[in-house]
Amino acid sequence: MQRRIWLIAGPTASGKSALALRLAERTGAEIVNADSMQLYAGLRVITAAPSPEEMARAPHHLFGTVNPADGWSVGRWLRAAAQVLEDVAAKGRPAVVVGGTGLYFRALTRGLAEVPSIPSAARDAAEADYMHLGEDAFRARLAEVDPAAAARISSGDRQRLVRAWEVFAATGTALSDWQKTGEPALALGSWSAVALEPPRDQLYARCDARLESMVRDGALDEVQALAARNLDPDLPAMKAVGVRELAAHLGGETSLAEAVGAAQQETRRYAKRQMTWMRGQMAEWPRLSAAGHEDQWRQFIALEPSLTP
Repeated sequence: MQRRIWLIAGPTASGKSALALRLAERTGAEIVNADSMQLYAGLRVITAAPSPEEMARAPHHLFGTVNPADGWSVGRWLRAAAQVLEDVAAKGRPAVVVGGTGLYFRALTRGLAEVPSIPSAARDAAEADYMHLGEDAFRARLAEVDPAAAARISSGDRQRLVRAWEVFAATGTALSDWQKTGEPALALGSWSAVALEPPRDQLYARCDARLESMVRDGALDEVQALAARNLDPDLPAMKAVGVRELAAHLGGETSLAEAVGAAQQETRRYAKRQMTWMRGQMAEWPRLSAAGHEDQWRQFIALEPSLTP
């Protein structure tokens, strides 16, 4: 069956969820999550996932469905999302894939190779090397064999740095090269895409305001419940923006004002990284440059005149 799929990417707080919901309501589409943190259960507020009221307005998939103790890879998300998209198409409905995780969109549109199983000895050796060398030296060594991964992986992300090195050490091929060899999950002609890129000053102001509203709406309770589980700090859910900063306040290490300020700063940095990714990896995607929801919708409609009433 012919599939009709819209992809909507953008940095945090850019308005992509509101645009996706409006599009779903206009077209009868179902919404599929492409945000690596919104996958996890119990973190709706801190990850800015759709509210129960919003989810009632259109079918939503892969939001809050994963136990935070179970860290999902890009490949695991891709398999789940591909199945959801098949199911939606079988019902004769379009789909809107929305989120801020660039690797998810790249996997959908460019493919993601299945990396061979890595022996436990290689994983243990990579972890030991990281602990011995420290992040800077470990990253520098990785850059010699996989410069793309070394540049792409965020500061402090030990799990992904170690993963990139262990893949090269075990296979002799850089992880970035493995990721280039898969077949796209979406056929050409079955999808169209936009990326939201509002003015940076307005985006940062929205990031700051939203973090404050998160605290008012229950983010502290979510972080407290997550911290009480004593999960591995390297699990993806433990790295959701704001978790570490609010946990420090709950542990008596900082004041609430200091925690909020630190979380706001990290949110702005995260948004900047997302925009940098989009400019490098989604350069051909049409851009929506407006900041307000109504203006974004008008820009979107200009790209999709068939949606005009």
